[in-house]
Amino acid sequence: MTEDDFDWRYESPRVSTDEVSDPWFRDFADIDHEPIHLRNYAVRAFRLSSDQILIRGVVDDRKHGSAWVPWDTEPIVIHHMIVDLVVEYPSLTITTARAALEVHPHEICPGIATKYDQLEGVSIARGFTHVVRERFGGPKGCTHVTALLQAMAPVAVQATWAMSVANRRESAAAEGIDVTKMLPAGSVDDQIASSMRSLNTCHVFAEDGSYMTGMRNGVLAPLPVTLKRRFEKLGVPLPGEHP
Repeated sequence: MTEDDFDWRYESPRVSTDEVSDPWFRDFADIDHEPIHLRNYAVRAFRLSSDQILIRGVVDDRKHGSAWVPWDTEPIVIHHMIVDLVVEYPSLTITTARAALEVHPHEICPGIATKYDQLEGVSIARGFTHVVRERFGGPKGCTHVTALLQAMAPVAVQATWAMSVANRRESAAAEGIDVTKMLPAGSVDDQIASSMRSLNTCHVFAEDGSYMTGMRNGVLAPLPVTLKRRFEKLGVPLPGEHP
């Protein structure tokens, strides 16, 4: 790549732009046109303890410098915002909310950051989107932080299953049980309890759909396709099978 080329692959001020670090590079590789704007969201969940999850979200906006100066070949970071939410498990109540506007277009932008503390005490599960729009929509907040929050909520819900697995293994280890080959519980009751968090959130989890109806009738739901492939690759028996 010459110095005149602009690398529009995934990047943020702290992340490498090499192709290995960009799992989405090939999704855009077939577009041979002038890039005019790049936005990236990154959201990750971390287990702080048996009853706390940290959800960190980042939104990053960049434009080609030539949008303003024709011979400028370098990217310009327009927005770079970070939000940390500490969520209580299993209630999914936000106990700590912090927003940081590290890169912003206007001097007064960071003044809105402390307003997002109002999320403390709010459930990040159902109703969260409505609360965010009501409290921070339009002139009441930062457009980009508010949009980032909408992307963060589903990650908290997705993290609950992994939290339950980690907690079960931690408890088992404390009792002296070897957890190195301890697979997640796979009973129908476990599946129903887990799926209830996603009830009616999409067509798969429709209350009257085949997935939920089958489980209510005692039918163990099939593994997700990607997980089934991983089990087969590792030689792990699928649910209902015997080694």
